[in-house]
Amino acid sequence: MEATASRFNGTLKKWNAERGFGFVVADHGDQELFVHVSAFPRDGRPPVIGEPLSFEMELDKEGRKRAVRVRRPGAPDPGTSRGRSAASRPTEHAETNSMGAFLVVILLIAGLAWYGYTQYAERKAALLAVPQNPTSPAELVVPAARPAGFRCDGRKYCSQMTSCREAKLFLQHCPGMEMDGDGDRIPCEEQWCSGSFGG
Repeated sequence: MEATASRFNGTLKKWNAERGFGFVVADHGDQELFVHVSAFPRDGRPPVIGEPLSFEMELDKEGRKRAVRVRRPGAPDPGTSRGRSAASRPTEHAETNSMGAFLVVILLIAGLAWYGYTQYAERKAALLAVPQNPTSPAELVVPAARPAGFRCDGRKYCSQMTSCREAKLFLQHCPGMEMDGDGDRIPCEEQWCSGSFGG
């Protein structure tokens, strides 16, 4: 077989889809050249009558001209299989990079979620360590200094107090007092710290 390196532009003039061949005509000529389906690029597009093509010419076994290595305008040069695999590498590399970036984002979100949860758990544990409903607010308050001459002597009920002032001193400075039933920091409201006794 004899082949030439020149490429020609032309148009697909006739096509028999059932038999897989047709004829092309060069732009600067009127001779119809045989073309087989195997000469077209394997891009999944069937040949269409009237579509522009570029092709090379070679002689078949019987010396007749035929169109080979057909390309559509704007299609890349098929090149070698090595070229194709090199061209496919950037896509694979980009897919690998995007997968890696996705995994990094997922790990970052998981790390932040874990950190937030541990901070929340520590704060919750700290809040639970503080009694929410103490029997007496005086248990949470440690006075800076007691008045001179005052001491906790074991009295803790209103019936043991002699005045509202004394009840308030005991409530403020002594633990375990039983004089503020409603928790409003006013002791002995029915006996000493209300009406004419309050003060």
